[in-house]
Amino acid sequence: MMEILKTARTLELPDWWVCAGFVRSKIWDTQHGFNERTELPDIDVIYFDPHLDSEEVEKELEAKLASIQPSVPWSVKNQVRMHRINNLEPYSSSIDAMSKFPETATALGVKLDEYDSVILAAPCGVEDVLQLKLRATEYFTKTEERKKIFEDRILKKNWQSIWTNIEIKHV
Repeated sequence: MMEILKTARTLELPDWWVCAGFVRSKIWDTQHGFNERTELPDIDVIYFDPHLDSEEVEKELEAKLASIQPSVPWSVKNQVRMHRINNLEPYSSSIDAMSKFPETATALGVKLDEYDSVILAAPCGVEDVLQLKLRATEYFTKTEERKKIFEDRILKKNWQSIWTNIEIKHV
């Protein structure tokens, strides 16, 4: 994990984080006593930069990361533009964007400071991920459309097939 964080840091992006499943899955793997890390479909690197608002730039950044660690499935997204894709109000920062992820246990990010100390962002807290609870963020409980998105993700992701001790809190 440290190598992934160090590689992501090389991009020197503003308000950057490696987030979502990268953090959640490690916690759940540990709590389930897994000896090996669960394979992730991607490594989500997010950042917030109003001056680089283009998908092309994101693809270039993914290519830079892949040139350093080609076996890692990098996904780089500028949160300045992601609100449009998700049909939401503009985000004010990467942490604001994380707070609007569908699940509290996924609304987590980590990065390294200049001293290689790990910094954690948990805008919805860490209680749910540590207590193996999967619930919608407050943002995703506010409309029927968002509740449906949350419930559809629970079915699609099928996390209980991997982490059998998680408890799903349906909305």
